[in-house]
Amino acid sequence: MSMPRDPAQPDPEGCRGIMSAKEDAKWLQWVTQQFETIAGQDREINLQEFKTALNVKESFFAERFFTLFDSDGSGTITLQELQEALTLLIHGNPMDKLKFLFQVYDVDGNGSIDADELRTVLQSCLLESAISLSEEKLDQLTLALFESADKDCSGDITFEELRDELQRFPGVMENLTISAAHWLKPPATKRHSPRPRPLTSAYWHNHRSQLLCLAASTGLHVLLFALAASAHRDRGVSVMVAKGCGQCLNFDCSFIAVLMLRRCLTWLRATWLAQVLPLDQNIQFHQLMGYVVVGLSLVHTVAHVVNFALQARSESSPFQFWELLLTTRPGIGWVHGLASLTGVALLLLLLLMFACSSACIRRSGHFEVFYWTHLAYLPMWLLLILHGPNFWKWLLVPGILFFLEKAVGLAVSRMAALSIVEVNLLPSKVTHLLIKRPLLFNYRPGDYLYLNIPTIARYEWHPFTISSAPEQKDTIWLHIRSEGQWTNRLYESFKVTDPVHCDSKRLSRSLRMRRSQRRPQVSEMTPENHQLCNIKCYIDGPYGTPTRRIFASEHAVLIGAGIGITPFASILQSIMYRYQKRKHICPNCQHCWMEGIQDDDMKLHKVDFIWINRDQRSFEWFVSLLTKLEMDQAKEPQEGRFLELHMYMTSALGKNDMKAIGLQMALDLVAKKEKKDSITGLQTRTQPGRPDWSKVFQKVAAEKKGKVQVFFCGSPALAKVLKVHCEQFGFRFFQENF
Repeated sequence: MSMPRDPAQPDPEGCRGIMSAKEDAKWLQWVTQQFETIAGQDREINLQEFKTALNVKESFFAERFFTLFDSDGSGTITLQELQEALTLLIHGNPMDKLKFLFQVYDVDGNGSIDADELRTVLQSCLLESAISLSEEKLDQLTLALFESADKDCSGDITFEELRDELQRFPGVMENLTISAAHWLKPPATKRHSPRPRPLTSAYWHNHRSQLLCLAASTGLHVLLFALAASAHRDRGVSVMVAKGCGQCLNFDCSFIAVLMLRRCLTWLRATWLAQVLPLDQNIQFHQLMGYVVVGLSLVHTVAHVVNFALQARSESSPFQFWELLLTTRPGIGWVHGLASLTGVALLLLLLLMFACSSACIRRSGHFEVFYWTHLAYLPMWLLLILHGPNFWKWLLVPGILFFLEKAVGLAVSRMAALSIVEVNLLPSKVTHLLIKRPLLFNYRPGDYLYLNIPTIARYEWHPFTISSAPEQKDTIWLHIRSEGQWTNRLYESFKVTDPVHCDSKRLSRSLRMRRSQRRPQVSEMTPENHQLCNIKCYIDGPYGTPTRRIFASEHAVLIGAGIGITPFASILQSIMYRYQKRKHICPNCQHCWMEGIQDDDMKLHKVDFIWINRDQRSFEWFVSLLTKLEMDQAKEPQEGRFLELHMYMTSALGKNDMKAIGLQMALDLVAKKEKKDSITGLQTRTQPGRPDWSKVFQKVAAEKKGKVQVFFCGSPALAKVLKVHCEQFGFRFFQENF
């Protein structure tokens, strides 16, 4: 329950002690309240009630804690016994807490820990951390820790030997002296994500293009409103407001389409305008403009309704209110008096589109509702042309661009059907598709495309990041996580082999594909989750993303959370291909050396790759590529390696948790001995828990490899946290939306 603090500020010992005392008091009060809530009239709790009270679910540790707290051996714990034990843990010295840890490990209570007791503890630690290892690996971990601690080879670990062993691992003894609130944790309270501070220079550094565009857009709206309103100032306030909003809507309803011209935006990314315009935020600006259109339309409608009501009350008006609003008799408008009727139809269509564009519709398995209602922009443009006399002038250029892009996209995507030649079902319900690459399909690392598979859904197109490198000429890779209705249908459709779509000469074609590609395998497939197919599909793309900037960076920090790894899969593979291209081998002595990795297309001096996953299986599908990257750099001196991997497993408990101290020590020992991690098999040690972003970015800043740019793909909640840290350290931050 560490308290949040400013990562740029030091953490003096005095402050730490004060914070710990506050935590301890709050935690002890929480435990007392839990006890009083659960205990009955006898004011005692049994083992099951104890587990409920302290939120300890794993049986081994719950039983060990309960046994040690039950000082009289009665089989129940009183509030006094619980408070005495916890007070000792909170206010005792480091040796008191170390003795408690030793007693937890000493299952039979004979004053020493044998190998079988240690194995039982480590097995429970694995369960607590949701780590699955073989029995042989568990034995290996047990023996590594036991032999390291049992200095006198007596076959038992004494308290002194455990103390000495803990002192060999930096940070472990320090963690044991931290508040006991870290050992038995109450449910974490929900904390609000830190908010960026908009008045800082770092915030301006990361958001200047967005802020300038927002300011320019606001100024343009004010100007358009003022000019239109002043031109009708003799007709009253309601008409002035309606005309002012209408002029703004002329601009918004035409320009909103420009923000979704993906081909044009991809082309702009290759020009100097990419440094000026917020191209990465086109979807956010499209959504913002949608809100503005709805707001202005409501004000525009209300102003006209007020004007009609005033006209109907006038003695000189021959029309009633409903005639002005719902008929063509008054002759309002430039096309047969259709302004009122088209205005009502436009408002109804707009509200329908707005309601069906909400996140709850799009992400709850009803994407078709969003897709089909969004096509209402076509009748809306037609109605707007009939509604306002000047709208066609505003729509002329954006409309031509929009329909040209749509025509080109339709022609390219439907020109010829492509084939899904291979399907791999990977851990964590990830579907790996290999699609035959078209001849003229040129893309850059990190780009994405739209995919349509008629057998899954005839009219649905979904965007997915290309996970293969551009240097791979024969196929395009897509890694698709099953998280929605369409992606789940895709995964389930390949769980059972479909003989109708299987190639009759699949073995011959598979051999040709493997020989021609000579590509590193992402993960080894079993016959059950590997299929050779010939399924028809269509693609539309490629389209650019913020990750295109990576190769122009000096020091790039790539952060992927879960399936957010996919854009970086393409980038890392491209780095590997370029790395291999620069490798030279002397034909005489077989000496290997590398040319400088920087060139006009790749200015990278250093890449830090950080991958955060919830569980162990989520690492499996991408480990082979990372292993190949590590092997390619193995012969380079440590200071000459440009790629550094950082792996985090959030379900694993860290060394500051008593239920994982032994396991993490054993994993460190085995990793040091075998020079590979027991969880992933990589040379890079998988770190338990979540990254300490303050320490991560401090280390990056200290390396001084050039200007740091951070690229992230993952959850919006983590993006907010990273953005704040980047602003504090002066790093540029780019986020890919998916």
